[in-house]
Amino acid sequence: MQIVNEFDLFDIMQALRGARVVSGSHSATPWALLAAAAATVETYTLFIMNAQKGPGEFNDFPNRQGVTLETAFIGPGMRGRKDIKYYPCHLSLVNELLRTQLPPNAVFVQTSRVINSKVSLGTEVNYLPAVIRMVHENGGLVFAEINEQMPYTFGDGEFYTDVIDYAIEVDRPLATHVSAAADEKSVAIAEHVASLIPDGATLQGGIGGVVDSAMARLDGYGYRIFTELATDWAMLLEKAGKLDPNSKIITTFAFGSTEFYRWLDCNDRVQFVDTEFVNAPSEIAGQDRMVSINTALKVDLFDQANASYIKGSYYSGFGGALDFTTGSTQSVEGLSILALPAWNVKHEVSNIVPRLTEPVTTMQHSYVVTEYGIAKVWGCDSDQIAENLIMIAHPTMRRSLEMSHFGNLIVSIGGQKA
Repeated sequence: MQIVNEFDLFDIMQALRGARVVSGSHSATPWALLAAAAATVETYTLFIMNAQKGPGEFNDFPNRQGVTLETAFIGPGMRGRKDIKYYPCHLSLVNELLRTQLPPNAVFVQTSRVINSKVSLGTEVNYLPAVIRMVHENGGLVFAEINEQMPYTFGDGEFYTDVIDYAIEVDRPLATHVSAAADEKSVAIAEHVASLIPDGATLQGGIGGVVDSAMARLDGYGYRIFTELATDWAMLLEKAGKLDPNSKIITTFAFGSTEFYRWLDCNDRVQFVDTEFVNAPSEIAGQDRMVSINTALKVDLFDQANASYIKGSYYSGFGGALDFTTGSTQSVEGLSILALPAWNVKHEVSNIVPRLTEPVTTMQHSYVVTEYGIAKVWGCDSDQIAENLIMIAHPTMRRSLEMSHFGNLIVSIGGQKA
């Protein structure tokens, strides 16, 4: 590993002209490396998942001719751009997408400080270990941004420094995420979700007030964590003594508070593994009592959910929801829970609709939950699924949903067909 300064970096990056660069993201976005490439490399392709908005002195992302943007999950830093190449893909298959279809020539990562001749990818492992290997096999370059404030985490993201070709040193706080206080509607949804989770369940959850509130309401013990994203709720369950002490917390990336990042540093209770493992439906299915909690923008009366498409274009992507919905429903005593508010206050429309007109992200959940209750899905026939979903829709929408789905076959909710 050669430590370089900013001026040397500019010269070295000239070798990336025409290259495909894969970059880390989330709280581990290597902003200084991205800025250097944007300023110095005339033409290149940048593949990045869930691109974030740049902090302070950094621009969000290069917005100029010569830079091609690719992703399998559109983040806030890319939304609204019309020139993005979006590749629909299971998160568990992103490694394969890059390996076979979009081979990388270089990779940008942010790492921890050096400990015993090693660095760690810290809060984001994801597909990056596999990409680093691909880049070496392709004769490419590995660039690292060594951040004194990045926690050292254990698992697949640990590398000896000789894996890195060039590195710069920074001392910058990580981007944080702290969920807003849950409102009355979110609390009601969370209470319903928590009531479905058995003692000793293996937990996966995304980010947001509903998941945080649901995890805070778990009153059992012996829980395990096998999740794509770890955030503060994992730390809080551990500190409350509610986790199985003999089971590692398994994740692939982390996004949370500063306290959470301090807790992660050199914490051998937490193992960061490649997304090809943690998001593999077969591995998810192998976890006992796997419970996945995900959300969506809309769900229809056929239990088809859209979590990625809005206003005529992709807003995000499959993410890990598709992998975990599939895997958790195949787990012994496993559950896939879809949680969302029944009513979109901002747009004054129902989030439960007769039939989706947008692409489907997930389907065949075990339960769908709104603030109005729990709709059982798995094991129900198609008419019963529709009836159960209508029962948890906003009260003002139930009659129109019933008429739209059943037509002249009038259904009295909870009663008999006429």
